[in-house]
Amino acid sequence: MNAITPDPALARQLVLANRILHARGVVDGFGHVSVRQPGAEEVFLLSCSRAPALVETADVGCYGPDGEPVGTATGKPYLERFIHSEIYRARPDVMAVVHSHSPRVIPFGITGQRLRPVFHMSGFLGSGSAHFEIRDTVGDSDLLIRSPALGKALAASLGDCACVLMRGHGSTVVGGSLEHAVYRAVYTEVNAGLQASAMAMGAVTYLTETEAGLAAAANDAQIPRAWALWRHELAL
Repeated sequence: MNAITPDPALARQLVLANRILHARGVVDGFGHVSVRQPGAEEVFLLSCSRAPALVETADVGCYGPDGEPVGTATGKPYLERFIHSEIYRARPDVMAVVHSHSPRVIPFGITGQRLRPVFHMSGFLGSGSAHFEIRDTVGDSDLLIRSPALGKALAASLGDCACVLMRGHGSTVVGGSLEHAVYRAVYTEVNAGLQASAMAMGAVTYLTETEAGLAAAANDAQIPRAWALWRHELAL
């Protein structure tokens, strides 16, 4: 694949996405977010291996369908870039991917509990989150998605869901745009906290699939409102 440079406007949005995810407690020194390059569907933009809150536009590079750099090197790549490349390969509808270790989500992955929508803002969870067990693919490991084969297995576990929980690791959330994926990542963490609290109190009444679908459609039209607030809070 010929060398390609990141779309400048989208690279700036990707920097903002990293900052928002950090400010909302979804990522800390670890985690990453990517987005497809306009007009080059096999190419995605991703920062080099930096803490999300420190990402600058100069850190953003282009990667190809196998997770390989396809433009000017921006620094050491994220080890787990194959999360992104293999999900993009498997899901043409996905335009952005967020991988995180958000703390309120972790307990669901390690107990095998699905995240299910408990309020309208998390309607995108539909009938529940998917679950990825890395032992089924590679046995004992460091739990990191460090190869295309593991990325492919993760993408298969994700299926048509918006979120896949990764036992002992974290989660990966997808969306139809960068803003969409960030919104979903933020409210996946919020839903996890609310669901855990509700489960401790007793039986939980979850949204039905129909309710979840209707709520998701309504909220998708309002994402610019949340994005504008999050940007304002960062004074960017």
